[in-house]
Amino acid sequence: MFTRIALVAALIVAGMAAVKDGRVLRLAGLTGTCSIVQTMPGGDKIEACSRGKLEGAPDLSRSGCTDDGLYAGRVYWRCPAALSSAPAP
Repeated sequence: MFTRIALVAALIVAGMAAVKDGRVLRLAGLTGTCSIVQTMPGGDKIEACSRGKLEGAPDLSRSGCTDDGLYAGRVYWRCPAALSSAPAP
């Protein structure tokens, strides 16, 4: 009897951890996702975001990206190159 309860509790904890991680929701198409579709020569990136069943497409404006329009049901964003620092000589 105790082993059944422990097994069910372990399955519940594993399910909660998987949902908290977010990968399960993304793979099921419940949350929106973005992917890089092109990298420009200057380092800028074009990302295409699709909406999920529970929420819309992600908003990348807080990351400094600008909306590049909607095409074929996906929102395209132009994101600036990431700043990198080099060690001082």
